Amino acid sequence: MPESTAPATELTSQYVNQVASDLERNVKDQERITAEITALQQQLAALQHDHTVLVNMQQALGVAATTPEPVRADSATVPSPRQKATAKPRKQAKAPTAEKPAAKKQTGKKSDAKTVQPTLVELVRTHLTEQSEPRSAAEIATALSQAHPARGVKTTVVRTTVENLVARNQAQRTKQGNSVFYTAPNPPEPTAAPKAETQPETAG
Repeated sequence: MPESTAPATELTSQYVNQVASDLERNVKDQERITAEITALQQQLAALQHDHTVLVNMQQALGVAATTPEPVRADSATVPSPRQKATAKPRKQAKAPTAEKPAAKKQTGKKSDAKTVQPTLVELVRTHLTEQSEPRSAAEIATALSQAHPARGVKTTVVRTTVENLVARNQAQRTKQGNSVFYTAPNPPEPTAAPKAETQPETAG
């Protein structure tokens, strides 16, 4: 009897070891897949947040939404551990990649929103108010070109713009020799009081 039970006991221990090894491998695979799914869900959540922000920007700019709706979060639910671990991660990996083109399109919309910049008239007026000394049209054009290199500011356009501001009393023009300089319109200066004080001195 002991001789017949010995092989059975050895075979049983082999099965036990094999099952334990398979269980350990299964648990590790589940942990790995769960970590991958968590990372993918975080990426998806970030993309969905960006999508919401960009859609709100479109609405604020009065632009009708023309981009397709993103993949709904229901399609990215965590799969059951009982399902095969080899197929699911690949399918899950497609969710973020499907989102990326939509995100790129949205960032394109975002860059369009950034192009809404102040007009040249506003830039010239602001520049003049920030200056303490008169500036020529060339100096204004150079300063605006450095501050806004993408606009391609030209001196002739700046001169026309600032002359229009002068015509509307939103800028002042002065001449120094053959050169013309421009300044912001002066605020009302309280010059009457000092002059009134100097008159009694001259009279005395």
